[in-house]
Amino acid sequence: MPKSENLAKTDSATALAAKIRRKEISPVEVMDAAIARIEAHNAKINALIILHLDEAREAAKVAEAAIMRGDAVGALHGVPVAMKDCFDFKPGWVTTFGGIRAFKDYTTNISCMFVERMEKAGAIFVGKTNSPAFGFRGTCDNYLYGPSKNPFNLTKNTGGSSGGSAGAVAAGLLPLCEGTDGGGSIRIPASWCGVYGFKPSFGRVPLVTRPDAFSGITPFIFEGPITRTVEDAALAMSVLAGYDSRDPFAVEGSVDFMAALRASVKGKKIAYTRDYGIFPVDPRVIAVVDRAVAAFEEAGAHVEEVDIGLKQAQQELSDVWCRFVASKQVAALESFKHEGIDLVRDHHGDFPPEFWHWDEIGRSMTVAQFLADQAIRSEVFDALRSVLDRYDFLISPTLACMAVDNATDGNTTGPAEINGQKIDRLIGWCMTYLINFIGYPAATVPAGLAENGLPVGMQIVGKRYADADVITASAEFERLRPWMNTYGRCTL
Repeated sequence: MPKSENLAKTDSATALAAKIRRKEISPVEVMDAAIARIEAHNAKINALIILHLDEAREAAKVAEAAIMRGDAVGALHGVPVAMKDCFDFKPGWVTTFGGIRAFKDYTTNISCMFVERMEKAGAIFVGKTNSPAFGFRGTCDNYLYGPSKNPFNLTKNTGGSSGGSAGAVAAGLLPLCEGTDGGGSIRIPASWCGVYGFKPSFGRVPLVTRPDAFSGITPFIFEGPITRTVEDAALAMSVLAGYDSRDPFAVEGSVDFMAALRASVKGKKIAYTRDYGIFPVDPRVIAVVDRAVAAFEEAGAHVEEVDIGLKQAQQELSDVWCRFVASKQVAALESFKHEGIDLVRDHHGDFPPEFWHWDEIGRSMTVAQFLADQAIRSEVFDALRSVLDRYDFLISPTLACMAVDNATDGNTTGPAEINGQKIDRLIGWCMTYLINFIGYPAATVPAGLAENGLPVGMQIVGKRYADADVITASAEFERLRPWMNTYGRCTL
């Protein structure tokens, strides 16, 4: 492997930023290494689908000049990163909202919060990563760009909706990418790709949305980092977190994410569930996570299996989540009509049939039905809250199944059943969306590889606003069960 490509694959964002500040390596060298690896390998996994490499090279030259002048620089100065191609924006860049053909040339003049704060910290964006249409599923595929391919097995999907981001990080194309998460879209692909995904507490990272500033609450929607190391995620969160008056739910105050890396879980009480009492789970997933959770006992924590006490079946709960998202989907479609883009009338074929199934349901929902779903969500909140009132963490498998095969028609979905039990193919196999009902912080750590060589993730949920604790538990697990050597199993 050429030296430049090796640099891009092996160095963390934290290490790169430190080397740049010490002038051991220049931002131009770092960018050249990242671009070399992207050009050599991205086509194999279809992770980055919109590239601005010339712009990134010029930004790296500017970053290098700042270092040579001795300017004060941000925490991620000169580090190459990517943003997600969904509801995520950078002025002048194409946004296809998840590979929707009608938007192949669509641009905006606004930035999302991830871009604003990352660029302020000196990070340099090289492009945008693959996502499904409107992010409405737990896999990554679309009719414009096709599926993202899992670096551990190119026939398998990365998971979604931030699938391109997780694939790019797992393959070592970039050390840090954006994830957004309305039902698990940070944690799902991170789990299948064997990387680390952190979803903060609701309000910790501001979510600025217009015309509806309140759109991120049903279910709770988040922005967060996808990385190879917990330290990189902590560094990214140090940049991303913080109050912004444009978000009516933004949380004031600060968290020392970097200090959390050095803390301990000794003496902590951990609740463990294999299935939340309702999900069918692949035995291969359970086997890996059963072994992984034992690491916390080694760290001095007390792990105890618990009954979550959920009252509804998993199919009922996944339908609730889909109805919540369907209402947002209807609003988005109507909003585009004001821009002269009638997706329902003129671009029906740009969306998979599952999208239109839920669009019909979203348009027919009554206020009474919506409020009934909120009551069910409240029951989920109370069940999970009561566990986390008694324990410091709730741990489970992140997903109920292994990575699925990619389809050839642009419409990859999850399994129709697990262990003979029917599930919703969009989200029903994801034990992540429950946490979007409640807004608590959560992460997925690489728990290990199953017998077929595919990664399995373990979800760590913390108490409300206990983001630092989730970082601490993640870092403790990483020390005891380091996963960096698993990337040698990637096919690139």
